Amino acid sequence: MSGQGQGFINEVKDAVTGRAALLVIAVLALQLGFVVSYVGALHQPEPHRLSIGVVAPAPAQQQLVTALGQVPGDAVRSAPVADQDAAVGQIRDQRLYATLVVDPGGTQDTLLIAGARGKAAAAAALTIVTGVEQTQGRTVRTQDVAPLAPGDANGLSAFYLVVGWCVGGYLVAAILGISAGSRPANWNRALIRIAVLALYSIAAGLGGVLIAGPILNALPGSVVGLWGVGALVVFAVGTVTMALECLFDVVGIGLAVLLFVVLGNPSAGGVFPPPLLPTFWRAIGAWLPNGAGTGAARSIAYLGATRLAMPLLVLAVWSVIGVAVSLAAVHSRSRGGRLMATPAEQARPTR
Repeated sequence: MSGQGQGFINEVKDAVTGRAALLVIAVLALQLGFVVSYVGALHQPEPHRLSIGVVAPAPAQQQLVTALGQVPGDAVRSAPVADQDAAVGQIRDQRLYATLVVDPGGTQDTLLIAGARGKAAAAAALTIVTGVEQTQGRTVRTQDVAPLAPGDANGLSAFYLVVGWCVGGYLVAAILGISAGSRPANWNRALIRIAVLALYSIAAGLGGVLIAGPILNALPGSVVGLWGVGALVVFAVGTVTMALECLFDVVGIGLAVLLFVVLGNPSAGGVFPPPLLPTFWRAIGAWLPNGAGTGAARSIAYLGATRLAMPLLVLAVWSVIGVAVSLAAVHSRSRGGRLMATPAEQARPTR
């Protein structure tokens, strides 16, 4: 029995190497992180500084602005607005999520909302405003000034389109790394791999837009504009994944999943917009490709392409970082620096 037991232990050691065991533990941590991130971000949405404007005669306007600002939990960021036209402009310019327009001749007021910025935000604004209005014996109705397209019933098409682009970006980079080595052998091969990523990004961006737009009629807006955003999202995610592989070999793929799936998706503002997310996810969302891409796609589709500069800059910065880190890793390797090929890479055929 002792010999058999020792033999079994040796079989286990041969079947599951120390490196494999560490990777399994890392996968378990990644899985648990996925649960923590998604459940933590989405299980209990509560408004935080949800921007709501007020259009009303002077005395009533300040009273309502104050009343909204005193909603518990710092739920509302209220502001006076000159008139209804200005309110519509600020909503479409993404400065406000909603605006209460008071009818001085009656008891029913109007809440201007933007379905395109998320049904959850509109519902939260209506709940808050209804509570304030009831204390004053008034009622409120809604008017959607930036409605969703008929084929985008829940307003999630832009988010899922960006999720698809992100998946393509890190998967193609992972495939290139697995098939040809995590770190390219030299600058030429690194540049070739980056060029492949760029071509793939152009194709993936166009394919996603055509499916979501003309084919399924799920998302309106400029095909060219959305194509550009899609290509940037795929390229940014792909080059960053490539950089992580260059630095950490196969572990870099897991880090890319952590960054773009575990952290990026729940914080992107797809299911709930930023004011309804907990602090951590609200803080990181706009700075990751998922959130930047979702915001840019929604802006092009519904909001007249307003406030595009920041999300496009975020995507461009991620792309530059990915390319720069990848080239620096290859340069260090070619000069005999610390970032040398791993044994697993050395065993792979050079391409």
